Amino acid sequence: MSNCHRGLFYKEETLLNDISLSLGKTLSFLTISSIFIALTGFSLPFFSFLLYDTSVDFELLLASFFITFSVYNLNKLSDTKEDSINMLDRTEFIGKYRHYLIFAMIVSSIAAIYLSFLHTFSAIVIILFPFFIGFIYSIKIANFRLKDIICIKSISVALSWAVIGTFIPLTIHTSDFIIISLIFIFVFIKLFINTVLFDVRDINSDRVSGIRTIPVFLGVNKTKHLLLFMNSTLILWIIISFKFFYRYLFVLILTIVYGYWYILHFCKEEKKIGKSLDLLVDGEFIGIAILASFIFII
Repeated sequence: MSNCHRGLFYKEETLLNDISLSLGKTLSFLTISSIFIALTGFSLPFFSFLLYDTSVDFELLLASFFITFSVYNLNKLSDTKEDSINMLDRTEFIGKYRHYLIFAMIVSSIAAIYLSFLHTFSAIVIILFPFFIGFIYSIKIANFRLKDIICIKSISVALSWAVIGTFIPLTIHTSDFIIISLIFIFVFIKLFINTVLFDVRDINSDRVSGIRTIPVFLGVNKTKHLLLFMNSTLILWIIISFKFFYRYLFVLILTIVYGYWYILHFCKEEKKIGKSLDLLVDGEFIGIAILASFIFII
């Protein structure tokens, strides 16, 4: 290889390394700052609009984005002790930009309320529901936090997502009770599974902090079997709901298959889990929304 070719090869390799490093830093910032999970807060109700087969209201989706950003940053601000054990980069970020995050939370909350106010009072109630749950879930009152009770934590988080995902479209549209119930059940099960997977990642810090999550109580292996069972119930859900959501059957089946994969992937004893969990699990509904959009257009 000539010196000229070696030089070109070196420059290409350096360029790829720089791009990879920049991409990694960008993704890290998006996850730590809660912007990435806020995109899920946008994508989940967007998919629900499609399941309801009705027009999409982007003001309500932005309201969901802003309130998700606020709630998750509130949780991170209150979890610095637990995160300092296995999420050092997050702890450092929160410590460095704490005041900026608080300001951004306030502005985002106001924006969410304003965008909801443009529609109906019920939209405000639904948008603020996860904020109040998140507040109770994250803040200690008389030395008590909702997140310290086994299973209640996962139920509370999944319930918040299910309310947002199911009822935001219903603030401006109507639907049958059966369809509403099916969408609520689907979102609740998916987000319950996802929430417990994050507890698997945080199992060591939760043990040290005395937080009794499902993985702390059952262990990783039994937690895996529980989540696989819950994911399997969605097969029955698809059979029941086929006539309502057949247009998005491929996407729904894919979510179940994908669910099996990430449960098996992340529920391994002594597996060190990093930001890939945020991207692959939190980002699931972002991918679902994109796929469903293509189907809707076709």
